[in-house]
Amino acid sequence: MAYVMNDPLAFRDDSRRGMVLAHPDLLAEVRGGVVAAAEPAEPKVAVVIGGGSGHYPAFAGLVGPGLADGAAMGDVFASPSARAVESVARAVDTGRGVLLTFGNYAGDVMNFERAAGLLRDSGVAVEVVPVTDDVASAPAEQASTRRGIAGDLIVFKIAGAAAASGADLAEVTRVTRAAVDATRTVGVAYGGTTLPGATEPLFSVPAGQMVLGMGIHGEPGLETLPVESAQDLARRLWDRLEPEVRVRDGDRLVVLVNGLGAVKGEELYLFYGALHDVLAAGGRTVAEAHVGEFATSFEMPGLSVTVAALDEELYGLWSASARSAAFSRGGDVAAAGPRRVVGDEGAAAVESGDGSGGAVVSVFERIVAVIEENEHALGTLDAAAGDGDHGIGMSRGARGALSGARAAAETGASASATLFAAGDAWEDAAGGTSGAIWGAVWRAVAGRLGDLADLGPEKVTELLDAMWDAVCSFGAVPGDRTIVDAAHGLIDGWAAAPADLTLTVRWLTAVQAATDAAAATAAMIPRRGRAKTHATKKIETPDAGAVSFALVAGALVEV
Repeated sequence: MAYVMNDPLAFRDDSRRGMVLAHPDLLAEVRGGVVAAAEPAEPKVAVVIGGGSGHYPAFAGLVGPGLADGAAMGDVFASPSARAVESVARAVDTGRGVLLTFGNYAGDVMNFERAAGLLRDSGVAVEVVPVTDDVASAPAEQASTRRGIAGDLIVFKIAGAAAASGADLAEVTRVTRAAVDATRTVGVAYGGTTLPGATEPLFSVPAGQMVLGMGIHGEPGLETLPVESAQDLARRLWDRLEPEVRVRDGDRLVVLVNGLGAVKGEELYLFYGALHDVLAAGGRTVAEAHVGEFATSFEMPGLSVTVAALDEELYGLWSASARSAAFSRGGDVAAAGPRRVVGDEGAAAVESGDGSGGAVVSVFERIVAVIEENEHALGTLDAAAGDGDHGIGMSRGARGALSGARAAAETGASASATLFAAGDAWEDAAGGTSGAIWGAVWRAVAGRLGDLADLGPEKVTELLDAMWDAVCSFGAVPGDRTIVDAAHGLIDGWAAAPADLTLTVRWLTAVQAATDAAAATAAMIPRRGRAKTHATKKIETPDAGAVSFALVAGALVEV
């Protein structure tokens, strides 16, 4: 997938357009994602799924009758923004409530929870159920922190069937949580994946080796081992799953063998044959096996095994008819209503003002230039702790913010209103954790900005306080190896600089302190964000989010 594209930054949008054109009977495009093309025949609970692009058929490929009503689509390996989730949910809400369900990643949790809050504030009933099937990502006693991977399909399918049956929101939520509890996955990777536009894989695995439990974004696994035969690998993966697969009388085992992108049909079937033998030798009977691609990572060489022990109720929902672009089963699905009319749900309005928004446009023009100059370096830093997409995400966010600022300024908006619009646009364009944080920062600063003529030392201190509150609202503290460390350095540097310095020189002093604080994160053990999976060791490079914060702060000097 690194080979076929136009603009790499437009990959998600171009792919979504082709998907909708290929399946006009199933899908319609809305702001933030896709929705089922037809309304349900009767009002029902709306099931909204979502996550980063690059994992097809998750997530847009699982939208249709009997499955999800809509999918919020983030950029490649980045969660969708809260506004994107809100927009998709509003497009499919029929008045009976909305269930939001997704893989349990920090950015997804942050943005889906914020979207839930926005929806509840307007009177929509919402429940949130993260999927946590990946046994390699946390021990059993911390199961609620586990990632969601290929087991998403089983959970989404059961949720969609419950909603299609006419169940109310509480009942749909109950069976969805039961499906999460019943589903476990573990995987193995033989190599890395390449993002669109990238010139090299995000990570590598030594030749002749495999990583047990590696995540679908390249998150670290449990251990690196020599490549094994299919039979030995099947035994190893089942040994990881068996202690957690609770089979009661009457339960049926559903097994998914999922290819991560480069391991294809014949190899996957060969592996399933070995797995079937292992299960049979242990007295396990498989009720259903599905072999194919259900949650991929572009061309990553690897596979995963999902096992779900479903009771009669859950198995009935799993077996119910469904139809989507990537997964269908059973006979005819429920009759549909008229074709859905979609609009720009969740779009933020910008009020006109004093015309001072042009200054904010200048700010983001400079930020875009600085981020694009450092995009590759930020990605390289991020690859040491995650999936290497931080530079791309920051570039998307900055460019989105510039576009949003220009649109607001053209209406004559004030600097505050323009900055607020830029914050919303940054969050929407970038998605992920950093998108949510930067959106919150710009909106918080916009709320305290006021008249640009008052931009003196006292006002800068007030704006830094607003920034600090926004950054800390996401739970990290100094020492966690995050953007908070650089923000703390900026504030300390500003406070320590002599008050008789010019505004520019005092700001430069603060920026240097932020830069030093970002560099110091190289010596920290990560405790928050995606890098926390490396918590037993130092990463030895600075945190990409902290470095990009210092770069943005430095870009403000000229304006």
